[in-house]
Amino acid sequence: MTTLFGLANCDTCRKARNWLTRFGIAHGFVDVREQRQSPETLEAWKDALGGWDAMVNKSSTTWRNLPPSRKTPATNAEWKLLLREYPTLIRRPVVITDDGVITQGFTDNAFRKRFGVGA
Repeated sequence: MTTLFGLANCDTCRKARNWLTRFGIAHGFVDVREQRQSPETLEAWKDALGGWDAMVNKSSTTWRNLPPSRKTPATNAEWKLLLREYPTLIRRPVVITDDGVITQGFTDNAFRKRFGVGA
């Protein structure tokens, strides 16, 4: 089963969930604010998604409101601490399919390609 990780009140996450439902793709949803992800999970996501910078939504209000010292994590441990403390920084949704493939974000075209749904 496909699992989406995001926020319940995130418009993009809702669109992704609705898309999966519309095309009959079984899926679960995890709210990362309610269910903080382990440091190991965050590290795996980072590796799959192209690094910490690729994982973080730097245009978010949460990012803009961080003190400057928190915006420059120097180590993996600092990044993991930051994302566990502020899960809303994670670019959403993170999508994991049964085959273990991890992707991020939602667009109709990307989901059509990812899930093999024709136009």
